[in-house]
Amino acid sequence: MIGRRESVGGAHFAFTDRWGGVSAAPYAELNLGGGGTPARAESRAGEAGDDPGAVRANRELAAKSLGVDPARVVWMNQVHRADALVVDEPWGERPVPEVDAIVTARRGLPLAVLTADCVPVLLADPVAGVVAAAHAGRPGMLAGVVPAAVRAMTGLGADPARIVARTGPAVCGRCYEVPDAMRDEVAAAEPAARATTSWGTPAVDVAAGVRTQLERLGVRDLEQSAVCTRESADHFSYRRDRTTGRLAGYVWLD
Repeated sequence: MIGRRESVGGAHFAFTDRWGGVSAAPYAELNLGGGGTPARAESRAGEAGDDPGAVRANRELAAKSLGVDPARVVWMNQVHRADALVVDEPWGERPVPEVDAIVTARRGLPLAVLTADCVPVLLADPVAGVVAAAHAGRPGMLAGVVPAAVRAMTGLGADPARIVARTGPAVCGRCYEVPDAMRDEVAAAEPAARATTSWGTPAVDVAAGVRTQLERLGVRDLEQSAVCTRESADHFSYRRDRTTGRLAGYVWLD
C-alpha cells in the first residue's frame, strides 16, 4: 500500500503503490483517482471508470495507514499548468480548484498529488513549517510548476537551502518515447530532460528536468525515486495500460 515512507525533521513523505485497495481491474487495487486520460482524471475520484465508492474507500485506507485523517487530506484538480495555491484547510463541500501545486504552513494538514507516470513532487522546509505537493508532467515541468511551488513556499518563509525534496515513481527517460520535434522543444527549454529510449528513439526525462529545476533554485536535499512506473508491475502507468488507476504522494508536518 505505502511503497515508500520517510520522515525528516517532523516532515513526512509517502508514496503509494497499487496494492492493498478494493478497486477491481483494470484499476486494481489501490486506485486513488479516476481512470481515463491523465490531465483531469488524476484528481477526480471515479470520473472516468472506477467506482467512486471504491476510490473513497481506497483514500480512507491509504490515509489511515499513514495515521492521518482522510477528511483532512487536500487534493487537487490537476490540469498540467503551473499554478500554485496556498491552502490552510480541506476543501470540504467546495469545488476542488484546478491547480497543480498546493502549499501550506498549517501543521497536520496533509497535501496529496496523484500520478500515473507524471512526477509527484513533495517538498518541505521543516524549520519554517511549510510543505508543498506538485504534479509535474511534461507540460507542467515546462510551464514551471515546481519553481512556482518553491516560490509559494518562500513566500511563507521557506528557504530553498533548507527544503527537503522527494520525487516519487514516474515514467523514466528510457521509456517516455515522444516525437523528435517534441523532444527538441522540451530540450530547448530544459536540456536536462532530453533523453533516448532504451530502444533508441527520442524521449523525455521529466524527473531529470524537475531535479535540475530544483537544484537551480538552491534545493540541496533531493532524492529521486528509482522506480519507473511503466516498467513496474507494482505501480499504475497510463503509458503502459491507458485505462488504469492513480498513485498518490502525501506530505505533511507534525
